[in-house]
Amino acid sequence: MTSAPSIEIRPEFEADEIGKAATGDVARKLSLWERITDMNSVRKLTILVIVLVIWEIYTRWAEVSELIMPRFSSTAEALLDGVFNEQLLIMVWNSLTVLVSGYFIGLLIATLLTTAATMTRFGSDILSTLTAMLNPLPAIALLPLALLWFGLGADAIIFTLLHSVIWPVALNAHVGFMSVSETQRMVGRNYGLRGLIYVAKLLIPAAFPQILMGLKIGWAYAWRTLIAAELVFGGSISDTSEGTSGGLGWFVFANQMDLRIAHVFAGLFTVILVGVLVENVIFNNIENRTVRRWGMQAR
Repeated sequence: MTSAPSIEIRPEFEADEIGKAATGDVARKLSLWERITDMNSVRKLTILVIVLVIWEIYTRWAEVSELIMPRFSSTAEALLDGVFNEQLLIMVWNSLTVLVSGYFIGLLIATLLTTAATMTRFGSDILSTLTAMLNPLPAIALLPLALLWFGLGADAIIFTLLHSVIWPVALNAHVGFMSVSETQRMVGRNYGLRGLIYVAKLLIPAAFPQILMGLKIGWAYAWRTLIAAELVFGGSISDTSEGTSGGLGWFVFANQMDLRIAHVFAGLFTVILVGVLVENVIFNNIENRTVRRWGMQAR
């Protein structure tokens, strides 16, 4: 017969004082340096400054021609010249006005498609078929058709932007809706949610991280499509009362034709700045006030 295994009884341990317990660094006051480096905006700004310093040092050390790659200091001077002497800010406003119009129209169409796909099987078939057909098609490839149908103007650019916005937004929203658990769906139906109320009060909050990702992708696609379109015919967007013409893409193209390469880089740098500001000021605030506050995403 085998003997029963012996049971080892561990000695009891009791910490008389909290200070004697090996709890580790559970909570302490952060230093000023730790508080500063913990700020997301400070870390991103540091990365940007490092890139700009490397840019300046490389162009000076390698003695790169200004016609190939100007120094950052020259680009900064060109940027200030564009702002104060060449109405660069008005051109940025022209571009953003067209972008916002196309973006919100695209969001409306994507909302209708996604709602139909969520509520009916036929709507789901329509969305999946159109997405498979049109999503791989570059938006800028529709520019010749836009010129034929709408002429040389803002309407043609808006039509091109719609293609950039609709499919990523609709596709991400639909995937988000489909990923909502059946348990949440059953709870919503038990509360009597049906139709559009069911979509608005249950599906959208549950799928909002995926929806927000689609909004970000749609914005990025629309912004770069707008700049590419304006490189071709941005000069058609004019304001005769102010004596200005074109958008930000046209600013880049016109200076490239005049071989003002520092101004070209200043225009491209402005494109980047606008994208960074929209990402960090608008989308990050939405993300912090929704999915992160709801505990649906790690900080």
